[in-house]
Amino acid sequence: MFCALFGISKQAYYKKIKADRQKNQAREAAKRSVLELRRQMPKLGTRKLHYLLKNNGISIGRDQLFCWLKSQGLLVYKKRRYTVTTNSKHWMRKYPNLIKGLVPNRPEQVWVADITYLDTAEDGNAYLHLITDAYSKQIMGYELCNNMEAASTLRALEMAVKSRKYNHLPLIHHSDRGLQYCSKLYIDCLVKNNISISMTENGSPYDNAIAERVNGILKDEFGLSDQLDNYSEALLQVRESIYAYNFLRPHWSCYMLTPDQMHQQETIKIKTYKKTQTSLIDV
Repeated sequence: MFCALFGISKQAYYKKIKADRQKNQAREAAKRSVLELRRQMPKLGTRKLHYLLKNNGISIGRDQLFCWLKSQGLLVYKKRRYTVTTNSKHWMRKYPNLIKGLVPNRPEQVWVADITYLDTAEDGNAYLHLITDAYSKQIMGYELCNNMEAASTLRALEMAVKSRKYNHLPLIHHSDRGLQYCSKLYIDCLVKNNISISMTENGSPYDNAIAERVNGILKDEFGLSDQLDNYSEALLQVRESIYAYNFLRPHWSCYMLTPDQMHQQETIKIKTYKKTQTSLIDV
């Protein structure tokens, strides 16, 4: 009776009910997948979520996903923070910038190094020393400790050296002019391993853009910008975050490959975005 009243057939009515049911089931499947991905990568962006959902066989438009995330309160809003961890006013030798204008075309052509801090309620600041491959964006080595000494930075470098896959190819190590990277202890390790030394020319974050970006990803997307309880919790979260970053999180500049996948090959040309005259490589 109602179908006749509104001028539609019973077939169309039941077809609409079936379509709505399938749509709700698809949304529930998408919600489960989003929550699982966010459990591993708490603040993963919408574009990467859309890509991973598609790979998992869940068909949903990007704009539709954006609107749905907004309605569920699941959109991620990035925090703007910048803390100086570099002391470049020292007497030690500073090296020239060897990568200005260089776009890496293979893994282990350029490594970038930086230090960022984590806040803990019980133990104060902890410092995360990172070595990242500029081509694949893979974190090659890291060290979390309660100081910014050269010996701590060196442990991150030693981990990266042990992780090398292409030992026969030349490698450049790029960093800011912090005293840790200029120390004899650190320089000797680079020289011993036949790694060329490159440093930024000034204090601009664009001179070490990839390292700064990786710091931001770990803090913004993996919750390392939040205050953690103590050093032990920070270390556990750093380990889990770096694993997820290297093996689970797709990178836009790597054509949505994970850093580990990108590091296993050398034929893909990375995406670059020229933002300033001092930065030709970015993620």
